[in-house]
Amino acid sequence: MSLLHEVFARTKSENRAALIAYLPAGYPTADGAVECIEAMVAGGVDIVEIGFPYSDPVMDGPTIQEAVNISLVGGTKSATVINTVKRVSQMGVPTLVMSYWNPIERYGLESFATDFHAAGGAGVITPDLTPEEADDWIAATDHHDVERVFLVALSSSDERISKVASVTTGFVYAGAVMGVTGARASLSDAIEGLVAKVRRYTDLPVAVGLGVSTPEQAHEIAQYADGVIVGSAFVTAIANGGPPAAKALAQALSQGLAR
Repeated sequence: MSLLHEVFARTKSENRAALIAYLPAGYPTADGAVECIEAMVAGGVDIVEIGFPYSDPVMDGPTIQEAVNISLVGGTKSATVINTVKRVSQMGVPTLVMSYWNPIERYGLESFATDFHAAGGAGVITPDLTPEEADDWIAATDHHDVERVFLVALSSSDERISKVASVTTGFVYAGAVMGVTGARASLSDAIEGLVAKVRRYTDLPVAVGLGVSTPEQAHEIAQYADGVIVGSAFVTAIANGGPPAAKALAQALSQGLAR
């Protein structure tokens, strides 16, 4: 059993959802990102998603776009991402990268899977890679024991959900909103139904993200999902108060994850 699945098994045994936090590598700086993630883990984050900064983050809202821009202007490169994975994985938490497909393709699929695994990475989330175009990625990740995470949306048909589930090995990422990332005042009631549909096709954990920002929303999602993913809210907290604010937000969110 991989470390990622061990954590989901542990949180399930504790009758709670796992708290999954996203932060771009290099934000607010290369060292600052690691310091903030360390604070988030101390506050109760179970799994970490490190964003691979990209110049055209079409799925992201203004908060993460700005953080990514700061990271890129600060000189973040692919080597920064791999080094961040190495430093975070040494904290003992499952460490994933969330990346648009272009940076991975440019890096080289075999090379990225090799270097990511060597750095201690657990899995990779590829939001804009479709299962139909993933054969080479599936081969590379299988070869290097890297978990794959694909996404489903509120608009996904049963056929699409089944296809995504068939190529996913880590957890299924269920998008809570239609549109870009970013904190939302409320989430769609349909997300619980989407999670239920995913469970018809896989026994893998299902984690909900996109738009989740408050302890109340996290508590609501924790009643039916295996993981709660928070990104923009952590970026905002760090912008306003650095590592202490990130830790405080993690503590607040984690307190509401019990079922």
